[in-house]
Amino acid sequence: MIQETIVTTQNQAGVVHIAPMGIHITADDFIILPFKPSTTLDNLLENKVAVINYCDDVRVFAGCLTGRRDWPLKDAEHITGKVLGCALAHTEVKVTRIEEDDLRPKLFCQAVHTVNHAPFTGFNRAQYAVLEAAILVSRLHMLPLEKIDSDLAYLQIGVDKTAGDREKQAWVWLMTAVNNYKSTLNP
Repeated sequence: MIQETIVTTQNQAGVVHIAPMGIHITADDFIILPFKPSTTLDNLLENKVAVINYCDDVRVFAGCLTGRRDWPLKDAEHITGKVLGCALAHTEVKVTRIEEDDLRPKLFCQAVHTVNHAPFTGFNRAQYAVLEAAILVSRLHMLPLEKIDSDLAYLQIGVDKTAGDREKQAWVWLMTAVNNYKSTLNP
């Protein structure tokens, strides 16, 4: 199973990096697959710990992909790390094994500590749409424009029908990123 989460890591100097990431979850492991090169990978190799944040504020996902990474944080409880202030729950993990790969190494992690902060009351369609659009934005350079436009047109329906202020703001950030990307292709 893959869960869309926000992973927080930090380097030895204590500089925190916040990144949206699909985490693979098995019966025994949390598997983090950061691309090479990436700050998340560098931090995990340096410190061997991370925090997996479960968050329903889709602005964090959209914000991280559009240059907005200044989100309130608090100290993790059992590792040296940071937890998103808006996390509904979080799991603190340590790296136990690494499978090397030229593109995306697999970092197998074990839970050290898990905390629930607030109840999950469900997603509306706009939250789902923003998550899917964020994934598209992270892959603009890999996907044909026709697919991006088609997928975004469908996702827009959910935003139009169910979005609250947070989802609308996140959607605008993502659509601005898409339009900026398109303008670089047709100057």
